[in-house]
Amino acid sequence: MNKLNRFLESTLLKPTMIGNEVDLLVREAIDEQFVGVCVPPFWLKKVRRELGEENIQLVTVIGFPFGYSDTATKVFETKEAIRQGADELDLVWSQTAYHSGMNWPKIEIAQIAKICHEEERILKVIIETANLNEKQLVEACMICQDAGADFVKTSTGYASHGAKVEDIKLMRENLSSSLGIKASGGIKTLDLALDLIKAGADRLGSSSAKALMEAWRNSQSLLK
Repeated sequence: MNKLNRFLESTLLKPTMIGNEVDLLVREAIDEQFVGVCVPPFWLKKVRRELGEENIQLVTVIGFPFGYSDTATKVFETKEAIRQGADELDLVWSQTAYHSGMNWPKIEIAQIAKICHEEERILKVIIETANLNEKQLVEACMICQDAGADFVKTSTGYASHGAKVEDIKLMRENLSSSLGIKASGGIKTLDLALDLIKAGADRLGSSSAKALMEAWRNSQSLLK
């Protein structure tokens, strides 16, 4: 593990966030060369300008945080986010449709995946693992995979818990190796971050990305 920064998406999604925090997010991302920054759609234009030609993915959220807006609204959000410069889109799937036993989540994801892929964008689907048992978690992963998602993401940060190592292991065991896994929600310690990567996470979404890098550098210095 010599490039922790390239696993980290530095995330700022709290409802009371202010412009100065966005500026700091971007500065830290450039300094650390994080793989991406994740911000609400409202801040896309600003962050796109400030990132410039940096090799940092601009990520935003669709249907956030509960996923229960209708598909037409999510489609509009997706197209608008792409127009404003988003490289990757983290879609909250329709939890209400899934828990109602409908096939609609797969249809919705497929529609949005098509839009993303036509524009050469990446689609991650947030399945909110805190609200799923093991059987449902596997089923959710298969729905995302069959519908054309590029990543399956664990959490919004608005449920009872975020990413868990055991969930990542189960997801990795069942998903094709061609699909990525993004762990998110409550990743605040280096030990948890490294355990999630070992379990199979390809990305970590965290509002503590800078602190994780500092902890990682401290740990590396102790090994010398």
